[in-house]
Amino acid sequence: MPFSLLPLLAIEIPWSPNIVSVLTWHGLFTAIGILTGVQLALRMGQRVHYDPDEAYTLALVGVPFGILGARTLYVAEHWEYYSQSPLSILALNEGGISVWGAVLGGLIGAALFAKWRGYPIARGLDIASFGIVIGLAIGRLGDLVNGEHCARVTNLPWAVTYTNPISPGFVCEAQPDVNFLPVHPATTYELFVLLAMMGVMYWLFTRVFARRPALTFFAFLYGYSVTRFFLTMLRIDSEVIAFGLRTPQLVSVLTAIVALPLLLIALRRPPEAVEPTMPANRIPVQRTGR
Repeated sequence: MPFSLLPLLAIEIPWSPNIVSVLTWHGLFTAIGILTGVQLALRMGQRVHYDPDEAYTLALVGVPFGILGARTLYVAEHWEYYSQSPLSILALNEGGISVWGAVLGGLIGAALFAKWRGYPIARGLDIASFGIVIGLAIGRLGDLVNGEHCARVTNLPWAVTYTNPISPGFVCEAQPDVNFLPVHPATTYELFVLLAMMGVMYWLFTRVFARRPALTFFAFLYGYSVTRFFLTMLRIDSEVIAFGLRTPQLVSVLTAIVALPLLLIALRRPPEAVEPTMPANRIPVQRTGR
């Protein structure tokens, strides 16, 4: 295919990343993703009779810890810049978050809180994984519109090109020699994988692992690690830091190394003898029809 025809085949995205001065498309879809994720986690919790108050409390803890983790890892990745401008670390309205930081920060914060309060952790991780996966998927729509992540040039018909001058995808500092050319919609590939992953997780959660707490979560964590490792090969918005790997790839490898043995250990445990029930100290509200 002649290289000169590539722009004719690419999907043009002309929109400004800013909806209004204080709100971007990325921020809007992130907020929608968080709200949807919380609701889905609560719904999945109902299937295993997880106490709704405890589930909601864990969501309220996990979300701010996720935001903190997302910003922390991003700042760590770009420390050369932020070390010269420390106050910029607090400028969240300017963007700059790490998805892996959000996932790990939210999970660690909520798990520690659950352990402190004596909440069921294994089932909590299972239902949280559904909230995370749908939240990430919806958030990736914002990445597509904004052009947040620079990707490699491609000649595929579903390539994207950004034509708004203030879009991050319009001029990519990581590859200035190929700016304005069609690139892979790498984050959209991830969106599709996440939606497929959610379908598999639902089948595991309700059928295969219905009586095996935490297995759905570890399957998600391992699957997402593999997904991010390979899709990062199509992106060029982070630097190689060790062993020829970029930051998301290195985090993916470390996470997979932890998740896989935990998945195998959980598989060896006997299934629950009975379906999980409401904690004994919680009495469901009896509602009568009118």
